[in-house]
Amino acid sequence: MEEPLVSVLLSSYNHEKYVEASVRSVMAQKGVSFELLVIDDGSTDQSPQILEELSKEFGFFYKHRENKGLVKTLNELISLSHGKYFCTFASDDIMAPGRLAQESAFLEAHPEAPACAGQIVNMHPDGSLDPSPDPRFGRAEKASFKDILLGNVELNGSTEMIVKSKFAEVGFYDENFRFEDFPAWLALASRFGDIPILKTVCSHYRVLPTSMHKNLNFIYAQILSVVEKYQSHPAYRQAVNLWKTRWFSSLAYDQKGEALRMLPKLANASFAFWSHFPKLFIPQKFLKY
Repeated sequence: MEEPLVSVLLSSYNHEKYVEASVRSVMAQKGVSFELLVIDDGSTDQSPQILEELSKEFGFFYKHRENKGLVKTLNELISLSHGKYFCTFASDDIMAPGRLAQESAFLEAHPEAPACAGQIVNMHPDGSLDPSPDPRFGRAEKASFKDILLGNVELNGSTEMIVKSKFAEVGFYDENFRFEDFPAWLALASRFGDIPILKTVCSHYRVLPTSMHKNLNFIYAQILSVVEKYQSHPAYRQAVNLWKTRWFSSLAYDQKGEALRMLPKLANASFAFWSHFPKLFIPQKFLKY
């Protein structure tokens, strides 16, 4: 059989309400040869049974095993993949039509690029979509290492497509961290240069109350741990202060008691921090997130 150009790596965990639609959106992709590989990472709901039936219907690789966490699961999926390029996909999101063909065509035409990213349309728990793509991810045409380190340009992991051979050179996903995308973007940009950002809508990104990004203390602590790897970079101290400021500002919006508790850890001498400090004393209804 012909080797696929793209491998889609789907790590599933407790998304019984959403995983079938997610898989079907991948299998509906046209215009490029691709494979889908799925590992259920120890789900305790009906996800394994749903995926078993779908794997029989479509013939994709499927494995159910004990929970090992997202990052280890993605590295395992990469080791099983055959594509020149790969993208990861969450078991509660919907892949936008044409995404695989458009991103792979871009990378074929730009062999110097280590990866590319694209746009998302936010999707609510009931499946309804925002009327337009999330503007946070469409502000730039590329992201440099410094842009990513400082958070000046945002990339969404559900829109990635990565050159597997180049990702191998940076050691694949870093299993010292519990999320995958931010460390990966930094590693690739540090080694190979800018990450192009396409206007292509790649994902209908489901926003759930239990999403990892809602756990502010966890996510920002992990970001700062990643930034620590780049202490030799001239922008390192600026990056630390900026991420601490964002952490404090996010808490001060709707978790003011926690913001006060974390103040000794997050306070810094930057102008940005002190410009956000008054949020601690302003009622949420008067603030813009």
